[in-house]
Amino acid sequence: MARYVRRLQQIGSSILISLPSEWIKNNNLKKGSIVPIDVNRDNSISIFPSEGASEKVKEVIIPYSPASMDSLVNQVYGAYLLGYDVIQIRTSNTPISFEDSDRIKRAIRKLVGLEILEEDRFHISSQFLLDPKTLDAEKILRRMNSLIAGMFREMTDAIKSKNSLEGVVAGRDDEVDRQYFLLVRLIRSAMMDQKLASKLNLSNIDILDYRITANHLESAGDYIVDLASMQNFSLIEFVDKFVQAGDLVEKMQEKAVAAFVNKNRSESLTVVNMYSEFNEIMNSIKDISTTAQHKNPESTIAILNLAYSMDRIARCWVDVADLVKPVHLISPLNA
Repeated sequence: MARYVRRLQQIGSSILISLPSEWIKNNNLKKGSIVPIDVNRDNSISIFPSEGASEKVKEVIIPYSPASMDSLVNQVYGAYLLGYDVIQIRTSNTPISFEDSDRIKRAIRKLVGLEILEEDRFHISSQFLLDPKTLDAEKILRRMNSLIAGMFREMTDAIKSKNSLEGVVAGRDDEVDRQYFLLVRLIRSAMMDQKLASKLNLSNIDILDYRITANHLESAGDYIVDLASMQNFSLIEFVDKFVQAGDLVEKMQEKAVAAFVNKNRSESLTVVNMYSEFNEIMNSIKDISTTAQHKNPESTIAILNLAYSMDRIARCWVDVADLVKPVHLISPLNA
């Protein structure tokens, strides 16, 4: 990235600054050209070549190979996350089998905004139909958060009733993954396109923080699915303590995401304090269960597994809260 330094000049009542001649030449600008200027939240400015510049459609062609379908599906996901508008799967010789075609379509259905426009035996063409400028990173994050909160609430109810919700929770996690992929695509697109980032009102640090937070939320969803896969809730003792700990985790999630979105440092510190309270409950459960291990080893293992799973979820919310930057009041130094 080139950096230029310019001195402000005053002509009449106007303050002017010259633009780099190389930049002018590369963007085919001349006297009279209109260049949009955005004022960013951090008080910096972004200057763009022209208001009406046509945006190029990013297109990728992925060759079909029946022997490497896992790789092909991963390439589709990768192209989506990299912001490609058109993703084509093509073959020149071997027709795409019905089973492989179905798998490709199932993968595409997991990606919000990506729709199949053309299809035959030798190619499948899909296109991203949403305008990135109309998307909102905060709303997508809140949607993920709402889905995960619902999943966790159902899990605590399952622990209370000693039932299993594995299938239901796994289905909800698929929707979490859809929103996660959409958010990562938007963030990466903004990272590569400063004009888009400006329209979305995202600074560089915002982009990084949203990427990390999205990862924590997606991980929390996966941990809840892991917890749901435990088929021995009937062996769990200390149900009241686990429900108490679950209520704390639920409040931690609510406060952590709100603190991140609103950049509220005091709320983020509350999450850290709540984790200490949660940890005390978990330690008391572990101490009692290991002391009584000789009575029912199988129950002890189930208790420790549940405690470990809940702790991983709670740590996700501490990590989100930690992203809220502290505000330091700096007094000017006297010369």
